[in-house]
Amino acid sequence: MPAAQNIAIIGGGHNALVTAFYLARAGHKPVVLERRGAVGGAAITDEFHSGFRCSTLAHTTGPLRPDVAREMQLEQFDLHMIYPEPRVFAPSPDGRALLLFSAPAKSAAEIAKFSAEDAENYVEFHNVLGRMAAVLSQAMMFTPPSIDHPSADDVWNLLKTGRGFRSLGKKDMFRLLRWGPMAVADLVSEWFETELLRATLAARGIFGTALGPWSAGSAAVFLVRAAADGDPAGPASFPRGGLGALTKAMAAAATRAGAEIRTGAEVAQILVKDGAVAGVVLSTGEEVAAKTVISGADPQRTFLKLMDPVHLEPDFLGKMQHYRSLGTTAKVNLALGGLPSFTALQGAAAGGWGANRAMMGRIHIGPEIDYLERAFDVSKYGDFSPHPYLDVTIPSLSDPSLAPPGKHVMSIYAQYAPFRLKHGAWPSQRAALGEAVVKTLAAYAPNLPELILDDVVITPHDLEETYGLTGGHIFHGELALDQLFTMRPLLDWARYRTPLRGLYLCGSGTHPGNGLTGASGANAAREILKDLR
Repeated sequence: MPAAQNIAIIGGGHNALVTAFYLARAGHKPVVLERRGAVGGAAITDEFHSGFRCSTLAHTTGPLRPDVAREMQLEQFDLHMIYPEPRVFAPSPDGRALLLFSAPAKSAAEIAKFSAEDAENYVEFHNVLGRMAAVLSQAMMFTPPSIDHPSADDVWNLLKTGRGFRSLGKKDMFRLLRWGPMAVADLVSEWFETELLRATLAARGIFGTALGPWSAGSAAVFLVRAAADGDPAGPASFPRGGLGALTKAMAAAATRAGAEIRTGAEVAQILVKDGAVAGVVLSTGEEVAAKTVISGADPQRTFLKLMDPVHLEPDFLGKMQHYRSLGTTAKVNLALGGLPSFTALQGAAAGGWGANRAMMGRIHIGPEIDYLERAFDVSKYGDFSPHPYLDVTIPSLSDPSLAPPGKHVMSIYAQYAPFRLKHGAWPSQRAALGEAVVKTLAAYAPNLPELILDDVVITPHDLEETYGLTGGHIFHGELALDQLFTMRPLLDWARYRTPLRGLYLCGSGTHPGNGLTGASGANAAREILKDLR
């Protein structure tokens, strides 16, 4: 058996790399074991057609938590972030364009073309959400408190958050308490009358979830995401070179701090001895001994696939088996021979910003709340929507290195596509899903089909089989009120520790679990370091 490693980390996703960095910086020697040929997890860049590269899965950052980016000094590793304006372009079926910018006044000027009242309300909503985000972001940075035996740190963190909550003032305090359990459709409808604006904002509360805009608690998902970026439109930032450039920089930072990274090293089993971890076994049969094992994999893969369930209490095992982790999202990447022409951006419809510039951020396809809800309804009964909600980027507009001159790549998240189909299996439905996505986009950009040189359709089945996401869930488990904060992944087990001594979780299946922010990895590292002291 090889010499014992201090710490073994399962998976090389962005949170695992953040955890590895902080542990290495503290003087430990973690080894990151990634089963694929490169680190990154869901944040990777691949060439999918000759000369065409794209962020294979995630196509925007969360954004990355500022303290994490600063402490890892990612800019020293050739990381260049792009912040396009406008953030979001949302075309309407009647040929109009809604553009949302980082500056609320600019957004209001565009919204005024639809409704003067909505334009005025948007500025207020932007300010209210920003104040709430400042308070909520504090809760995302600390470890959920112990329910039975809160520590001094738990009490202090809760007091700080309570102080921030009180600083909101009575009106905003009541708003925050009321908004959490609401349906996001109700929330946006209280502020705005324009359906396109409502749907564009509400989408932030349902992206990547098994929730529709009328689902109770979808406003809580909206608020969790606002904690990372308080702009109502949501983030629109990505690295030059695709998301793989971000995780490549993270890996370099972790390595410089003292971590070891091994690719092509698939963990097949977590070793357990006397109620504590003893290391891991790779698919090659090699054993890596370690007293501390940290899993960047999702909770169900960690407990139900990588270890013998005999080591878990029946109560914990039963709850983990019922942890909801069935995805509803698919990904389609297109190599294009030219730039799609959106009807809503032709002539004066572009609002003076220019069609190319208008498409540099995220493109939202989903013109009404009811459109989004109907797409969700279909998935509840085991089928994918023929008219999906789409979150689209054309990153080659601001990063020409991703495609040959004059050509482009288009990255598309499609919702809803349930992991379990009622009829047929995903391998046989792959082409039909791709056709539904292209047909939906073609209603807004009629020349798109003739531009397609190649396409890659990544189904929920692929997300599990190829990328190791149980149930095809891109967030390592459903984002819902009963699986957030002190209940992520399970009540009593939200503090990154697990029932097995020396085994920890650091992935998106832990608090706050809100995408590519690095928060779960940083929080986990803090708790692990406490125990290692």
